[in-house]
Amino acid sequence: MRSKDYILCILIMAIWGLNFSVVKLGLNTLDPMLLTGLRFTLAAIPAVFFVKKPDVHWFYLAAYGLTFSVGVWGLSTWAIGAGLSPGMAALLIQTNVVFGLVLGWLLLKESVSSNRFIGSLIALLGLAFSLTVSDGSVTMEGVLLILVAAFCWSISGILLKKSKTKRIFSFSVWSMLFAPIPLFLISYLQVGTNGFTALVENMTTLDIFSIIYQAYCTTLFGYWIWNRLVVSYHLSHVAPFTLLVPIFAILGSSILFHEAISSQKVLSCALIAIGLLIGSFPATKLKLLAQHLKFM
Repeated sequence: MRSKDYILCILIMAIWGLNFSVVKLGLNTLDPMLLTGLRFTLAAIPAVFFVKKPDVHWFYLAAYGLTFSVGVWGLSTWAIGAGLSPGMAALLIQTNVVFGLVLGWLLLKESVSSNRFIGSLIALLGLAFSLTVSDGSVTMEGVLLILVAAFCWSISGILLKKSKTKRIFSFSVWSMLFAPIPLFLISYLQVGTNGFTALVENMTTLDIFSIIYQAYCTTLFGYWIWNRLVVSYHLSHVAPFTLLVPIFAILGSSILFHEAISSQKVLSCALIAIGLLIGSFPATKLKLLAQHLKFM
């Protein structure tokens, strides 16, 4: 990779990591589902008028839009609202890789290599260890919600593969059209008109910043640059960079909300990162590395 693209990749990971803290800023006033709905409304409109619709069936756009917006980000935002710290939310949602492994094996008949299996076990060990954190940054409701969000992320990946689209950015933009109405409806069912009243009467500068950051920095800019990098380089070259997201998230949460960085969190983060890293490398490369270390 060129040095410029290395910097871009790290920048996107920082934007995505800080996004979890920015979500929490918006939750001071707004309902989680309403906040998420506003994010996807601004991300889809007016962008959809300038991006050509991808040549895929409407079913995939709708299914992906609902799964990604409501399932992934609606539940992630709800998890943070339920007491899960931004840092731990960013860390635990990485378990989508483990869910993706199982779903790929069950639904797509993908083979599971030994290194992916071992990596998944290590990542799950890190997940289990994170549940022992007792500084108030982990709640059972928040953990359950973020794990369902991680599962939905894996489902959205399956839908993306099934659609066979080559225009990932336009696919993302058009799928977002199916996000706002369900999210606003869920918000209404959960809190009635209170969420919309708070939006009109109590909107703050931080709320506006949270919505704009999520819509434009995280969603449109982030995915535009990320998709360009994925197209330009092998996925195995850029995918490991996503392991930086929890690190930036924990640092951001520590600065903005004084989230404690305990040894338990460090160990949990390390186990999940190592597990996902092992699973992302081809088995042949791991064997060559092991042989190299053996003869050192």
